[in-house]
Amino acid sequence: MRDVDYMSVALQMAQGTAGQTSPNPMVGAVVVRDGAIVGMGAHLRAGEAHAEVHALAMAQEKAKGADLYVTLEPCSHTGRTPPCTEAIIRAGIARVVVAALDPNPKVAGQGIKRLREAGIEVVVGVLESEAKKLNEVFFHYITTGRPFVTVKTAATLDGKVATETGHSRWVSGAEARQEVHLLRHRYDAILVGVGTVIADDPALTVRLPDGHARHPIRVILDTTLRIPPAAKVLTDGVAPTWIYTTDRAPRDKQEMLAQRGVEVIRLGSSRVDVTQVLESLGKRGVTSLLVEGGATINGAFLAARAINKVISYISLKLVGGAGAPTPFGGSGIPIMDEAVPLERIEVERVSEQDLRIVGYPRFADREEA
Repeated sequence: MRDVDYMSVALQMAQGTAGQTSPNPMVGAVVVRDGAIVGMGAHLRAGEAHAEVHALAMAQEKAKGADLYVTLEPCSHTGRTPPCTEAIIRAGIARVVVAALDPNPKVAGQGIKRLREAGIEVVVGVLESEAKKLNEVFFHYITTGRPFVTVKTAATLDGKVATETGHSRWVSGAEARQEVHLLRHRYDAILVGVGTVIADDPALTVRLPDGHARHPIRVILDTTLRIPPAAKVLTDGVAPTWIYTTDRAPRDKQEMLAQRGVEVIRLGSSRVDVTQVLESLGKRGVTSLLVEGGATINGAFLAARAINKVISYISLKLVGGAGAPTPFGGSGIPIMDEAVPLERIEVERVSEQDLRIVGYPRFADREEA
């Protein structure tokens, strides 16, 4: 096997921890000696041992003189766990192959430097693009301090999210809806506007077949605290609910919500500003945000150029209706030449009736992290 093959195994190990490691990245490691894998490991949860430590523990004495493949640069500082570089050196690893450098300023090349100072051969950049895509959330958050934003939409082939009467169940089929629950499991927080809460009373939780799920923090944008007291997000107690509001919201309603354990964050303005919300969420440690809002919320994120990724489910059916709602509202883009293009597009058929399109908006005036 080649370096690429062993790194592919390490990436598969990392992928298996999706939804478990936040705010840490997903990392996999493989120890190879004499052409055989003698150790494997993945970082399972923040605060627990890193992937390299698990792989070295499995390899034991066979690690001496072996090659170590790791999807992200080994850490060289003491955080909640000891430095991985020191464990690698003690184990007697002869060669380390790294997919991508760690953008964290506490690491940022220092791990590679420490290993080379110890006489270990280090190769960097094997399957780098795949490793960066796997940890796109971590790379974005660690360099910007703001959560990675994915807008998820579901619409018919003619671009409708509901009929003219407002009926929307179900735009997508069961397979697509199940995928969305897995998506929620992998994000720190999920965001909708109060209009969605009033219209649909969603739980915004995760329902997976095996019953094991990490429920995201539920973030509601509500300018005047119109949220109904009986809304599921206020009463079910399944996951935390944070409401972003403004100075226009009544204090007594805020006190009532606080008594229920709901956190209300006032932005000190007359409207809820998307940029302010993202800055606040970032400071609160939210690394990833799934936006499942209606046209108004989606349009606000588009206008703020605050979308990092779009996942759109297209149902192969037609609704029609000039007044039927579409996924993005607001004033929109005035000239077609200025429309926001998507790049790195993936298209896959989810079921007989549904397609999934994934893309990354390229905003002309925004530098990508």
